[in-house]
Amino acid sequence: MATFIIEGGHKLSGEITPQGAKNEALQILCAVLLTAEKVTISNIPDIRDVNKLIFILGELGVKIEKVNADTYIFQADDLDLTYLESEKFKKDGSSLRGSIMIVGPLLARFGKGYIPRPGGDKIGRRRLDTHFEGFIKLGATFRYNKDEKFYGVEASELIGTNMLLDEASVTGTANIVMAAVLAKGITTIYNAACEPYLQQLCKMLNSMGAKIRGVGSNLLIIDGVKELNGCSHRVLPDMIEIGSWIGMAAMTKSSITIKDVSWNDLGLIPRVFQKIGINLERRGDDIFIPEQESYEIQNFIDGSILTISDAPWPGFTPDLLSIILVVATQAKGSVLIHQKMFESRLFFVDKLIDMGAKVILCDPHRATVIGMNHESSLKATTMTSPDIRAGISLLIAALSAQGTSTIQNIEQIDRGYQNIDERLRAIGAKITRVE
Repeated sequence: MATFIIEGGHKLSGEITPQGAKNEALQILCAVLLTAEKVTISNIPDIRDVNKLIFILGELGVKIEKVNADTYIFQADDLDLTYLESEKFKKDGSSLRGSIMIVGPLLARFGKGYIPRPGGDKIGRRRLDTHFEGFIKLGATFRYNKDEKFYGVEASELIGTNMLLDEASVTGTANIVMAAVLAKGITTIYNAACEPYLQQLCKMLNSMGAKIRGVGSNLLIIDGVKELNGCSHRVLPDMIEIGSWIGMAAMTKSSITIKDVSWNDLGLIPRVFQKIGINLERRGDDIFIPEQESYEIQNFIDGSILTISDAPWPGFTPDLLSIILVVATQAKGSVLIHQKMFESRLFFVDKLIDMGAKVILCDPHRATVIGMNHESSLKATTMTSPDIRAGISLLIAALSAQGTSTIQNIEQIDRGYQNIDERLRAIGAKITRVE
């Protein structure tokens, strides 16, 4: 297992370009299974989770050509569906939560889709009910092998229907949409997720010949078609990485330019960082964060303490709450962080408390942060990354701390951030990877 050694207390400077969006890439890659024609995808991030999914597609028989560092051509014209019921697939698929999204395309095109119970972050229960209830609504038969923890859906034909999702699940919506585009008749999906990544998937599918209306809203109307064609698609920049760089600049009192951020797809992200006092400005499609010696948390207009909470899009993404929390430890003022969507994502704060942060963990969902206004630096320590987003938050804390910190289990960070140590060294970070 690899480790990061970080010498904190150094200012960063320069430009950094965000990678392609992990959460979009996982959806888009599964969509290549919907056609026998070639699909070209660019701006694919070179990260552990995405590479695992590309490996699974290859094992399934998808022809894969790597054009350059971030561009691939996929062709799913001769698949080996027996792989889906093999012991190897049960092992491969269980290590990646995103693998659940191959089920919808396979069900739509081949009449069957299987998946082992997927793994991923240790951030609490993440139900799959929305996915399978949607498939059942479309006419699929569901089965679950409790001993092997193996799910399956099968259908001779999918029929369009009306459905109200029990939650606005991004992966659930994506999976159901990919099944419905080849169903017979019209499918309406209400309470659909409408994140930019889901919008990107719908735009890609429409470019392949699908007929999806309501893109960007929580009501999707899908006219089923008989087949889809190939296409070319470019993945958006990763909004979570963009938010990470904003927080990193503030914590290290650095001046950084984040290039090519696709500002119009960032939603509330810039505004929430501004609420905790971080100055940032739009320069074309870049974000410039000037050097700040201090940043002050805004209260609500009635003077009460600010609460920042997550919500489905267009609310604030849960993936950035841990970044906001760590950045608030050095702000002037206090803030309540309310993590509504996952019950274990705040448990990393004990590491911040060990570093000297003033954080009160109220319960699994809420933490109160009393900012220290950079008057008392965090202290270096040894810690372990529990998941992707907590891992990057601890890395940000270590970069701002006095002394040398060690972060173990950095494979979790590698799951979501491409060559992060090299990219941070390029803007002045003192970070070393030890294998």
